[in-house]
Amino acid sequence: MERTFVMIKPDGVQRGLVGKIVQRFEAKGLKIVAMKMRTLPLDVAQEHYVEHREKPFFGDLVDFITSGPSVPMVVEGKDAISEVRKMNGATNPTNAQPGTIRGDFGLDMGRNVIHGSDSPESAQREIALHFNEAELMGYTRIDETWLYE
Repeated sequence: MERTFVMIKPDGVQRGLVGKIVQRFEAKGLKIVAMKMRTLPLDVAQEHYVEHREKPFFGDLVDFITSGPSVPMVVEGKDAISEVRKMNGATNPTNAQPGTIRGDFGLDMGRNVIHGSDSPESAQREIALHFNEAELMGYTRIDETWLYE
């Protein structure tokens, strides 16, 4: 099983989409192994988006992600990274397919509702940035035998 980092951004929280988004992951068969609500501190936000530090939109990105509460979580399942990215849809909601989270709920490139790790390395780094080991729950869902061969 693979773990990935997902964060419902402040626009998703403010629009009351947390439950709808979490329900999609659970209905897919992915398991939530950590989740909390928090307003990201500036240093955590800057480290989260470190790969964009030299880009002109870095300041706006950090300002937005620290503007209100977000819901970081760790999601686990077979091919979780690629599955979550497919479910999230294209980064720019205008290019996201209907049925994806961004296609259904995203309105603007800068307000695209959700973040998901793009690689195993990013997932590992982002999980460690937002959660300590004690916050990650290991458990077996009752339906797992029906989800995987």
